[in-house]
Amino acid sequence: MRRAIEKYASPLGLELVGTAGNGQDALSILQEKKPDLVTLDITMPLMDGLTCLKEMMRLRPQTKVIVISALSDQSTGLKALKLGARSFLPKPFTEKQLMDEIKLVTGELL
Repeated sequence: MRRAIEKYASPLGLELVGTAGNGQDALSILQEKKPDLVTLDITMPLMDGLTCLKEMMRLRPQTKVIVISALSDQSTGLKALKLGARSFLPKPFTEKQLMDEIKLVTGELL
C-alpha cells in the first residue's frame, strides 16, 4: 500500500509526508507533519487502527482518514466511520480503487 500511495500521490498534487509501521508512529507523524490525509490500516502493532483513529480525531479532527482493512465486515467499517474516518476500503483492493478513494476523499483539497 505504501508504494502505491508514493507512486500516485504526486500526480494528484499530494505530498507524502511520512509512513508509519504502527499506531504510535502514526500519531507522532500526525502531530509533527499535520497531514491533510491519512490512510490507516486497522491491523497494526502496538495500537490497533480504530484506537489510533480515535486518537487522531481527538488530536486533529480536520485530518481526512481512509481506513483500510482485511476485516471487511460491515461492523468494522461502520465503527471506523463513526469514529471519524471519511472512508472505509476493504482489502484486497486495486491501486485504481485506492486512488479513486483518495480522489473522492480529497476532492476539496485538489
